[in-house]
Amino acid sequence: MLEAMTRSACLSIEGLTKRFGGFFALNDLRMEVVKGDIHALIGPNGAGKTTFFNLLTGVFRPDAGRIVFEGQLMDDARPFRRTVKGIARTFQNIRLFPHLTVLQTVMIGAHCRSFPSVWKALGAAVLQPPFGEAEEERNMRGHALELLEFFGLADMRDLKASDLAYGDQRRLEMARALATGPRLLLLDEPAAGMNPHETQELDNIITGIRDRGVTIILVEHDMRLVMGISDRITVLNFGTRIADGEPQEIQRDLRVIEAYLGEDVLL
Repeated sequence: MLEAMTRSACLSIEGLTKRFGGFFALNDLRMEVVKGDIHALIGPNGAGKTTFFNLLTGVFRPDAGRIVFEGQLMDDARPFRRTVKGIARTFQNIRLFPHLTVLQTVMIGAHCRSFPSVWKALGAAVLQPPFGEAEEERNMRGHALELLEFFGLADMRDLKASDLAYGDQRRLEMARALATGPRLLLLDEPAAGMNPHETQELDNIITGIRDRGVTIILVEHDMRLVMGISDRITVLNFGTRIADGEPQEIQRDLRVIEAYLGEDVLL
């Protein structure tokens, strides 16, 4: 019984379908993500991976199917509602505010949980001492600094986001996403453009995020990273699930080898 409780579903996808005209970006997708897992979603370009992320975060509305997060049906598609409920993401193409500092960038992520209402926000602004820093602002700053330490970016806190190296910008985007307080984090090709050393550091960061109690769905083309870090893998091809299992199973699946991995893949 204890095993069943600790291995409960974080996310259940039931017949998720999305069409663009006559093209099925996703077709009757069914999958389950276990709480506390790193669950990889792989497949060739155009398989529907980013569409899946856009559906989870409310950027798109599904044409059919259901998204159930922590036992609750996600029927409000507005992205900010999904964030408040505990779903955060990064992007395949880095999306940062270039003029903000590293610290400000992470603090922005925490704003979704800073004030439960507009009235409390206004009250905090009015009641704070003249020229003082609101308590909520201090809390956000402290949380942001803790995350920057975790991601190895604390020494860069006062730099502009645009001045960071590419790999550091990737980590900054993850720190901003984590600042929203998610229980489910969607990572869209976090290793893209990274060298082998940066990728190894990323491996440690992703497992560290999981150890903080965050469930992760990872979209990634680096198969060494995927196979080494994932608890479970779902494979898409042309919007359809063709395999789902542990890394060792996926490596031996002939459909996956033919559609994506190839016979000469280095695992």
